[in-house]
Amino acid sequence: MQEPSSENAGRVKKGNLADEPSGKNKYKSLSMVRTRTVVGVNALPVIVEVHLANGLPAFSTVGLPEAAVRESKGRVRGAILNCGFEFPAKRITVNLSPADLPKTGSRFDLPIAIGILVASGQIKDVDLDQYEFVGELALDGQIRKISGVLPTALRSHQARKQLVVPQENFKEASLVAQSSALSGTHLLEVCRHLCGQEELLQCKAEQRLGSPIRYPDLREVKGQPHAKRALEVAAAGGHSLLMMGPPGTGKSMLAARMPGLLPVLSDDEAIQSAAIQSVAKVDFGIESWKERPIRSPHHSASAVALVGGGSNPRPGEVSLAHNGILFLDELTEFSRVALEQLREPLETGVVNIARANHNTQFPAKFMLVAACNPCKCGYAGDGTNRCQCSIADIERYRAKLSGPLLDRIDIHLKLHRLDIRDMHLQEPASESSEAIRARVTDVRDWQTKHRGKLNCDLSGEEIDGYCSLNASQLDFFTRVCDKLNLSARAYHRILRLARTIADMEGANQIATSHLSEAIGYRGLDRM
Repeated sequence: MQEPSSENAGRVKKGNLADEPSGKNKYKSLSMVRTRTVVGVNALPVIVEVHLANGLPAFSTVGLPEAAVRESKGRVRGAILNCGFEFPAKRITVNLSPADLPKTGSRFDLPIAIGILVASGQIKDVDLDQYEFVGELALDGQIRKISGVLPTALRSHQARKQLVVPQENFKEASLVAQSSALSGTHLLEVCRHLCGQEELLQCKAEQRLGSPIRYPDLREVKGQPHAKRALEVAAAGGHSLLMMGPPGTGKSMLAARMPGLLPVLSDDEAIQSAAIQSVAKVDFGIESWKERPIRSPHHSASAVALVGGGSNPRPGEVSLAHNGILFLDELTEFSRVALEQLREPLETGVVNIARANHNTQFPAKFMLVAACNPCKCGYAGDGTNRCQCSIADIERYRAKLSGPLLDRIDIHLKLHRLDIRDMHLQEPASESSEAIRARVTDVRDWQTKHRGKLNCDLSGEEIDGYCSLNASQLDFFTRVCDKLNLSARAYHRILRLARTIADMEGANQIATSHLSEAIGYRGLDRM
């Protein structure tokens, strides 16, 4: 059989399986199979080159493979033999190109097996150039689920290739609109498809439709009208929020109802968030994939768990909350080292993880909602004499929240203890989360249409254009900043808040009342 060229290995119009695999087959020696490896949230192309040579039987994998990739030779050998094929008694070299790109996971099992079968002539005359393969192989030839299928399907679709994925990843791959991905359950199914003997199941985009999640309703919260207003302002502009108050003031209840105030994700946002969860091996519900991700790590979480990292960098909680909410309850119980890691993603919306041989970037545009007590015992400033903490104790407790971190949080909200008698009063029916969500959606849509982004993302130049103040307002604001010793960052964040409040009222210009309300949301600066 004629040796294939390096550019068009095995390219012909029609293929077929060998009738009886045997040692008498002529070896084609070389095959090239396309696949992808996930680095960060990107799926980069990889060529699996399989070469069979005379000599003592051996199997070597080169091209920066990690342990799981090197161990694929055992899985591939078992799958090939148990499918009725012959495992070549040759010196087998598998090169994962480009060689300087790290390869991780078991996703290379399927392309390696296909490469060996084509190189050994047991699958004849197939066009491999139009396909990309990913999947882990069981010893009996079953194709098992892998992580990172969604970014792989995205990139494969953009490259105009047909991606073959495990059946268990079928719904995940179907999230890519107009995708031509195929799914299979067994190595033999893939081989028969390549040879035109049967068709694999195509992943269709009908699976992309989802149903909304029912969140707790804001009308269930008694009292705290100031906090409810702050939640709506935060939701309308995408602003971060910190609530501080004694135990039982409703901090956790309010935070749990924030997701119900936010609109559903757009298709692009949903794909971005789902891709990160796919890479991180987090099971996400396909039925509710357009709902904003909500992450609520325990306060024992490490810095790496929050922002991501590891020898093979994985996304942390801030990235898993991309386009959604990161809720940090008992904020002051987190380690200071972990909290300081939040400063960069709060400012830039990305996390850069540097390693000796490569850098990885994860998106981390999230809405921070945090809650904490005012002191170690929790009762400082609640109007009773229960707090026995000294001023030094309170300062030491709050020192975990550094000035630079607090500066990056837009809304600082102080909650006060509710009078038990007020809990039994018949107060006017408050608005439901659904009604507030409709207003928030309208405001967000208006901001995106006229400014191309939410107010929380306005740059310094855009703030000058959209948040202009008249002379009297500027004089008032300057005096406030001097009295509270506000930084330039806090100055800009207050202006963004005032712009959001004005947008909620449909005002073109920021009024003094809007500015005053925005300043009022910096309560911790006055403590």
